[in-house]
Amino acid sequence: MFKQKAVLAGITLGLGFAMTAAQAADKPLKSIGVTVGSLGNPYFVTIVKGAEAKAKQINPNAKVTAVSADYDLNKQFTQIDNFISAHVDMILLNAADPKAIEPAVKKAEAAGIVVVAVDVAAAGANATVQTNNVQAGELSCGYIAKKLNGHGNVIIENGPPVSAVVDRVKGCKSVFAKEPGIKILSDDQDAKGSREGGMNAMQGYLTRFPKVDAVFTINDPQAVGSDLAAKQLQRKNIVITSVDGAPDIETALKSDTLVQASASQDPWAMAQTAVDIGYGIMNGKQLANPMTLLPSTLVTRDSVGSYKGWSAPR
Repeated sequence: MFKQKAVLAGITLGLGFAMTAAQAADKPLKSIGVTVGSLGNPYFVTIVKGAEAKAKQINPNAKVTAVSADYDLNKQFTQIDNFISAHVDMILLNAADPKAIEPAVKKAEAAGIVVVAVDVAAAGANATVQTNNVQAGELSCGYIAKKLNGHGNVIIENGPPVSAVVDRVKGCKSVFAKEPGIKILSDDQDAKGSREGGMNAMQGYLTRFPKVDAVFTINDPQAVGSDLAAKQLQRKNIVITSVDGAPDIETALKSDTLVQASASQDPWAMAQTAVDIGYGIMNGKQLANPMTLLPSTLVTRDSVGSYKGWSAPR
């Protein structure tokens, strides 16, 4: 009798250990849905590739489905509904509208899906991973201040009034504010974040202002457009800097352009970090801070040769 009880106790104890081990095991990562601004943009393509690489590292059989919202809020709502129907474990969200997307975010979370915002914040998301845009503005405009020895006429070529752009301009202005010899000629024109917008804005500046020493553009497409405008108007000796570290700017830094530096973003690391954080949340990890800011690095003509670029695996 005693022997039988001991055996039963041993089995029960064994089952107890087995259950504890099972409970301690991480939830598997089976699938991720990714919705981004545009898959025609190399930046977002790199975000998808980075997410895939990290997901496969966690589970070689993990499935990553990426879709392009094309900056259309209704389209993104539908995409998130589709991810919910497909029972994905996690959604990486580059919100078309950071505030208006909240009902879709809440719906996904109610279905037990972890939502991580990438590149820009999304109301209600479990976590956000983005570039430290204030620092990026500081780096890019710090380069201008140094290049001009603290004296000259500068332009801040602004962009769409989203948080990332506002932060870049804020960082830039904080640097110029410490340089009494630097005069800001213009800081409020929205060049639309595009090459064409940058070209149009720069043509206006150079027609209006006879002496321009430097231009800070809020992203690389605007920098490329501004350089083209300066070439057309045969204006030289202007320092152009920007933010992104995009493939186009690598080319510009290696060739005969006025572009001198760009504070880089790292979409590969951004996606990897987002998947890592999302997987931790899936398994009950509590975040001390839901916002993760990735540091920016200044890429210049001198350092572009050793710059890894957006698409290089880390």
